[in-house]
Formats: sequence, C-alpha cells, structure tokens
Amino acid sequence: TIEPIELREAMKKSHAEGAAKIQDYLEKEKNTPLNIAITGETGSGKSTFVNAFRGIDNIDKRAAPTGCVETTMEVTPYPHPKHPNVTVWDLPGVGTTKFPADKYLENVGFEKFDFFIIISDTRFRENDFYFVRSKIDNDLQAEGKSQREFDAERTLKLIKENCIQGNCLQNEGVLSPQVFLVSSFELHLYDFHLLHETLERELPAHKRNALLLAMPNINLEIINKKKEALQAKIKYYASVSALIASAPVAGLSFATDVTILAETIRMYQVTFGLDCESLENLARTARVPLNDLKEVMTSPLAAKEISKDLVIKLLCLSAGEAALMAAEEGSRFSPLIGFPLAMTFSFISTYRALSTFLNMLAEDAHRVFTKALGLNTSL
Repeated sequence: TIEPIELREAMKKSHAEGAAKIQDYLEKEKNTPLNIAITGETGSGKSTFVNAFRGIDNIDKRAAPTGCVETTMEVTPYPHPKHPNVTVWDLPGVGTTKFPADKYLENVGFEKFDFFIIISDTRFRENDFYFVRSKIDNDLQAEGKSQREFDAERTLKLIKENCIQGNCLQNEGVLSPQVFLVSSFELHLYDFHLLHETLERELPAHKRNALLLAMPNINLEIINKKKEALQAKIKYYASVSALIASAPVAGLSFATDVTILAETIRMYQVTFGLDCESLENLARTARVPLNDLKEVMTSPLAAKEISKDLVIKLLCLSAGEAALMAAEEGSRFSPLIGFPLAMTFSFISTYRALSTFLNMLAEDAHRVFTKALGLNTSL
C-alpha cells in the first residue's frame, strides 16, 4: 500500500503532488509483474493449461499451439489477454533434446519466474514446486466406461494418492507434496480452486492481486474476492478526484472524474469477464448461446463499450450523483470553505459512483457464471 509519510510529504508540496503520488501507486499496482512457468513432460497438456489459465480456448489466435506431439520447442511467453502484467510461460517438456532434465532449470531461466506449475497426465518424476495432474476428465470418463460400479470421488482420491505415494514424489524427498487434479477444459471442477488458494497464500502480498484479477471466474468465491480487492482501491481513486477538485479551474474536476470513472469501470468489466470478447469466449467454451448470457445481465454497463458519454449519461440518471456534482460546483463560490467542500463532495461522489458500478458488475458476473454452468444458485 501507499506509505502515509510519502503521501503527507507530497501533500505538503501541493494537492497536485498528492494526486500524482496516489496515481503512481495505482499504476504500479496495476502493472505489478507476475511470471508463471508451466512445465512438465511432453504431451502432458501444458499448452492447453496455459490457454485455460489465460481464459482463452485452443482455437484462439493468441493461444499456445497444442497437439498430440511436443509443440513447445522454446521457452515461450504468453501475456494474459486482459491483464498484460501477467505472463504465463509455456516451457518445453522436461527431458527433450534441447532441455535435458539435469540442466532444465538452468536452461529455462529459473530465476525470472514467480512460481512453477508442473503438469503431468500420468505420473510425476520431478520433485519441485506445484504439481498439477492434468486430463482428469479423460480419466474419469475412461474409468466410468470400464467399471461396473463407478464412484467418481473414490477414483479422484485414488489418483491423488497414487501421485503422492505411488509415483515417487515422497520417495524423491518431497515430504508434503501438493498435488492438484485439474481439467483444463473444466476449471471449475476438481482442484483448480485449491491451486489458486495455495498460490494466493504463498505468493508475496504485492503479487496476490495480480494473480487474483487475472484468474478466470471458476467459482462464485473468486468473483467475490475480486470484488473485495477492487472495492479496497476505490478510496484511492476518490482521493485523486478530491485533490483535483481543489484546483481553481472550471470544469477540470468534472472532466477528471468522468475519466477516472470510465477507465476504472472498463477495468472492472474486463476483470469480471463481462466485456464482449470475454463473453463470446465463455459462450463458446460453455456451449451456451451468447444471447442467453447477455439476457441475465441487468446492469447498463454489461457487454457495453464503456465511454465517457455513457458514464455521463448514467451519472445524470442518478438523482443522488447529479445532486453531489451540482453541490461540488456550487460550493466553489463559497468563501473560505468553498474548496474544502468541493473536495469533500468530489470524494463522496466518486466513491459512491464506483461502488455502485462495481456492485452492478459483480452481480452480473454472478448471474453470467451461474447461467454458463446451468446452476440454480441465487445471488
């Protein structure tokens, strides 16, 4: 978070310096780099996992190439399409000619990654980092066809126990191996949420938000966590609005507020996966008609291009916001207390507006997730 001492020092110089300090903090938070390495054996489903983690499918033009043979020949970065500060690196399979196992970490540039996720569709032979057992959906389908009395929970338990005890993780010295069962085509099932919780818990504090905001909406809890993280930043946007309001320039405060609101709402929309591109991708992967997803959204922001004109229109439709904006402008003409009042009104107006828009989009994200999975969960 921003240091109070630094902010006070900036404020002593001018309100503009204080606003710049807060904006610099928000920009650094937004651009905190997070580098995730995905590795494993040839054909284990690394590239499919890379794509799923980034919220796109294998046919997307930005997708990591996939296939039944090794398609990753170089250490290849894939920036998140909506959060470019997050990069998922697709690493060549362990033990390939160019990347022998004994020099693998050195050759891939171990030091530049925040964490490694090791993918395997059968068993593990390495003893580092986070272990993801992939293609669980295939295993369950095969077991269901071959067993007379199929029990999915028992099968999942046996697969995990086999990874930990039967496949040498403990024998190789991994005392408490963390194995996660995942289907890259159905991230909301099995252990992907546990993988996220583990990464979130063990990452440095300043990296956690970068991971959270870039995560696909795999459950309602993720959506709620995103909302909480975004809500915590609203006070900073409102503070910038208030400090700009102290400038004796007609119309500057309103123009700044509208810009802040439009840019922040766009970020909310993308984070919740409610922009047009994300909705189209969700409709395709969930096999739900796009119009069905759009029909459950009730906010005037969903699946819309967030422009300044749209923001102004919505503000004018809100009697409370319109009154605050008018009070802010009118207070400037009051002697002595005019600008402090304008700053107060500006802070309240921006805080309330962002909170309202955030709530709208979070509720729509709940509805879309529920519809996409065919759930009957109420908000």
